Amino acid sequence: MSVAENSLLLSNARLVLPGRVVEQANVVIEKDRILRIVTEPESTVAGSALDLKGLTLFPGFIDAHIHGSVGIDTMDATEHDLAGVSEFLSTQGVTGWLPTLVPAPPEHYRRAIDSIGKQMCSQRRLLDRPSGARVLGVHYEGPFVNASQCGALRAEHFKTYSGLSDIDSLPSPEVPNVVCMMTLAPEIEGGIDLVRELARRGWIVAIGHTRASIAVLVLAHEAGARHMTHFLNAMP
Repeated sequence: MSVAENSLLLSNARLVLPGRVVEQANVVIEKDRILRIVTEPESTVAGSALDLKGLTLFPGFIDAHIHGSVGIDTMDATEHDLAGVSEFLSTQGVTGWLPTLVPAPPEHYRRAIDSIGKQMCSQRRLLDRPSGARVLGVHYEGPFVNASQCGALRAEHFKTYSGLSDIDSLPSPEVPNVVCMMTLAPEIEGGIDLVRELARRGWIVAIGHTRASIAVLVLAHEAGARHMTHFLNAMP
């Protein structure tokens, strides 16, 4: 198998693919993209090669709900702190993550989002090849959740939804292709309208900290909700 000069060959790996596992195969990477997967032995290698015999190769994990790690809280983290979390997560098989924020005063949100945005810009300055897991955006866990299922969240910062300004007041990183996710309880006042508007804006909507009935969940799904946060925890 011929491999171009600027390619990387990952050989003899056990591959976890969608719907199946291949016990031994080769992966050719070119310009940071998977070019092809082949099962015949490699012959000519002009680029770099790594022998992964005895190892399993699978897609990196995306951690969509994480409040921090290695002693760092995402609500208080600096750009440098977030880089440290990224470095650690990459050692655990995580390649992308969403720093997750809890209900808090507006100034706390602004400070956290400022750090997240700076870290995302730093990643881009590294020619899209950061040394740690990529910060992909932000996950707001709340504030539009049910006080009866507050869990460890601070209920004094919970809100109901009354209009577009309630979303506009939540800052998000001002970088291209940012991912924004929100966990909410669709049964709160204005909840279904909130789901619909977030989905219209391209946010990922998750259900959590909720006492929603099946009927309300169906309405939320029809409005654009697609995920659940810590499923069957802090919900009936």
